[in-house]
Amino acid sequence: MDTTERVHFIGIGGYGMSAIARVMLEMGYTVTGSDVAAQELTDKLIAKGAKIYIGHTAEQVKGADLVVYSTALSSDNVEWVEAERLKIPILHRSQMLARLLNERKGVAVAGAHGKTTTSSMIALVMEECEVDPTYIIGGEIMNVGTNAKAGQGEFVVAEADESDGSFLHYHPWLGIVTNVEADHLENYDGDFNRLKAAYVQFMNQTREDGTAIVCADDENVISLLPEVTGKVITYGIKSNTADYIATDIVLGDRQVSYTMNHNGEVLGHIELSVPGQYNLYNSMAAVIACLKSGISFEKIAEAIVKFHGAKRRFQVLGEVNDILVIDDYAHHPTEIQATISAAKATGKRIIAVFQPQRYTRTFFLLDAFSRAFSEADEVIITDIYSPAGEKQIEGVTSAKLVELIVKNSNAGARHLPTKEDVLADLTPRIAPGDLVITMGAGDIWKVGYALADGLKKKH
Repeated sequence: MDTTERVHFIGIGGYGMSAIARVMLEMGYTVTGSDVAAQELTDKLIAKGAKIYIGHTAEQVKGADLVVYSTALSSDNVEWVEAERLKIPILHRSQMLARLLNERKGVAVAGAHGKTTTSSMIALVMEECEVDPTYIIGGEIMNVGTNAKAGQGEFVVAEADESDGSFLHYHPWLGIVTNVEADHLENYDGDFNRLKAAYVQFMNQTREDGTAIVCADDENVISLLPEVTGKVITYGIKSNTADYIATDIVLGDRQVSYTMNHNGEVLGHIELSVPGQYNLYNSMAAVIACLKSGISFEKIAEAIVKFHGAKRRFQVLGEVNDILVIDDYAHHPTEIQATISAAKATGKRIIAVFQPQRYTRTFFLLDAFSRAFSEADEVIITDIYSPAGEKQIEGVTSAKLVELIVKNSNAGARHLPTKEDVLADLTPRIAPGDLVITMGAGDIWKVGYALADGLKKKH
């Protein structure tokens, strides 16, 4: 890789693309890019020295040495077509990330849930312990205020995305698998076995001197281990045979504490400033990765308590007059259950607002979604948020989902089609003791921000 090159990103504004662009800027590359609209991430890149165009034209590609695109891009995009005509090399975002990650000691975090939080925890601990990592993460680390950095150290920390199979470009030193679930099956011909085979390949691609770090409490993960050829480290709460086990667990209001044990030996006490059992699991993977990287347990424990989450991961948007507004990226039934469970630890009345994302995901997981809301006191479901170009599936509607939620897990579920409907419904009636949590991978976060802003103005 030659830092005199100019790299052009088509669709530079997304979290994954902007993170790679930021790292390449900091490494000394000339970075240009285009997107359909300006936003906070593009503004930050411009401040760093990137030239960014709003809108796509063929002219913008000319002079680039390399073009990078994301899965969301259509191959008939004018800039892609021009790059092909000019014979400029074109790489998928994951192939560009693989160049960065495979060159050094890559720490790649895969799994259906927890990728962003786990990789953020690792990056923050390494930063606090002055290891100076490079990190490329799909969500902003709240303490740091960014999702990417080009460090001078030997480690590159990144998420490994299974959704489109792109994690198979990576050959990490540490390959972490937090859990395996039947999601994104539209990219695996609807076949869960194909997705599981991809995870096996990912684990088998860890370097010869490397290790796979996996959750022993996940049945799907454990079922794959006989096919894994390299070294494996396991962690868990329920498994007595895991290499690392958490005991003395206390799940509190936006905090967790536990004792970490390794092969029967007590390593010490961990305290977290984020809630929920799922974050306990995320932190165990992060602690093991940092131990493997040569950081002492004492330093890890001192650093990890400073982690206050990643953007859109149980993010507190406002706390006014005993009303709490939280936003979370939860878009899968398991994540929804875990997030509501963490919210219950506050002792408040839970109003769960969920925006389903993608007709395909809703179709494949309709029954599981319908059973995910039992711990909420009230459930509001909006219309399905569908990316451009996705075809509607007959019979897959939010009204149908609400009908099934009422039947299977929560009689208090209602369908309010738009974000405006949700705001109009909640604004006049939320009261002290309530916790409103907006969930989904679409734009439902806008409701949370509007509610929080309204509360702050009132008081």
